[in-house]
Amino acid sequence: MSWSLCSSYAAITKAGAYSNSTAIASAALLQDFSDKAEGQICMKTRKDWVSTPSSQTQIINAIADATSDLIAMKIINYDHSGYLKGEAQTMLDVLKDNSDTIIKDLRQDPNQVLNK
Repeated sequence: MSWSLCSSYAAITKAGAYSNSTAIASAALLQDFSDKAEGQICMKTRKDWVSTPSSQTQIINAIADATSDLIAMKIINYDHSGYLKGEAQTMLDVLKDNSDTIIKDLRQDPNQVLNK
């Protein structure tokens, strides 16, 4: 299931320059984060986007954006020590807001129908 909805590069980039180097170098840890994020996307949208990917580029890009947000949040939460005071929290807030908005939109019937 790992990396079906986005790339590790997208997630690591969103986590920022001060993300923990051990975390972003660990394929096993990143795979775990990816599996969990993909599961969240499918569960929250009530659609298995991994097994039945959308044929619509706009939907694919939105799903990749939200998934990489969730993974980046897990990377940031792994170790806050590299970030400036308040920086990690601000990044988490921005990533959460973006992913929540996309997930909310993906749950709407018109977007679900585009995938059929």
